[in-house]
Amino acid sequence: MTTPAAAEPGTPAGMPGEDTPPRAGTTPRVAMAPLLEAREISFRHHGAATPLFDRLSLTLAPGEFAGIIGPNGSGKTTLLRLLAGLLRPDGGKVVLEDAELDALSPRLRARSIAVVLQEPSLLFNFSVLEIALMGRAPHLGLWGLEGADDFAAARRALAEVDLVGCEDRPVQELSSGERQRVFLARALAQEPRLLLLDEPTAFLDLKHALGLYEILRRLNRERGLTVVTVSHDLSLAARYAGRLILLDRGRIAADGAPGEVVTPARLREVYDAETDVFLDPATGTPVVIARGPASGALARGPAAGAPERGPVS
Repeated sequence: MTTPAAAEPGTPAGMPGEDTPPRAGTTPRVAMAPLLEAREISFRHHGAATPLFDRLSLTLAPGEFAGIIGPNGSGKTTLLRLLAGLLRPDGGKVVLEDAELDALSPRLRARSIAVVLQEPSLLFNFSVLEIALMGRAPHLGLWGLEGADDFAAARRALAEVDLVGCEDRPVQELSSGERQRVFLARALAQEPRLLLLDEPTAFLDLKHALGLYEILRRLNRERGLTVVTVSHDLSLAARYAGRLILLDRGRIAADGAPGEVVTPARLREVYDAETDVFLDPATGTPVVIARGPASGALARGPAAGAPERGPVS
């Protein structure tokens, strides 16, 4: 696991530092066998002059709730796809416990890792239950037919996301918040150990965004599910994740507790923006208020390894 960065000058008074015990509700960073590791991975987008990632290493422990943050072009979505096995690194390897991810079949990967990408489009107007049942595909037998256990798992997943009684509703008739919970239920029906989410609140209003993160926190706390989210909302990520991983142009600029990572000096360096960072009196977590771009910020170009158009966030 990468070493958490120390608190910087410019951190507001009262910000937690390295010696501060973990706040209530966060996952303690304790030494344990890793669940997933990126070991010195390198990756270059097609047509890019230089790699986006060059020997990047990252470890995720069982039971963590981690947030990946960073500006556009920093590689957040690409990193998530590499961790999920949806992309293959050009060098290095991603290891799920003792097995290299590339050596596992998609079926075996899906029994341990579930991915929720930004709200996908659907060609057919499936029902809520049909979408949830799709998450059972890695567990189906030779004939690929769902049994009683699969229906029970799908219904348990719908209950986890507060969609009991909605089984027969056509998914295209749901609100964005409800649809996102359906896709989360599909991922939970896989019964994974690791849940990766790419901007899960991108299309949601404040109420539904908070509601979705409350579900994720409950799953993390009560079921021990390891959760990793990619987010542009720094305050939301800091409120719910016990660990933040800040990317800057394909490198890890900071990795640690939210109060150690989200500081005005570091945000100025990585985002080219002037910010005020306060502690939420209710949660003790950082709240970020943007004041404006830093001097010369608009002159900064995209990451050297990022293509003009590509699946980076």
